[in-house]
Amino acid sequence: MSRDLRKYMKETNARILIGALALLFIIGIGLIWLIYGFGAAVSGFLCLLGAFVPIALILFALFGLDWIVKRANRD
Repeated sequence: MSRDLRKYMKETNARILIGALALLFIIGIGLIWLIYGFGAAVSGFLCLLGAFVPIALILFALFGLDWIVKRANRD
């Protein structure tokens, strides 16, 4: 029996990330809604989405650079 520990690590990291984002959006926005109301919850949701735009752009650039480097090393 062999175990692919790298695959296990990737799956675990993905699950942790999904869980953290779910907690942030569901619990965080839910508490804002309960305490301050619907309008504040919508504003909080838009702020969270706006905060993830630069993070997504950075990750997109890093994956693109990784792809370019892998193609250049293959030749």
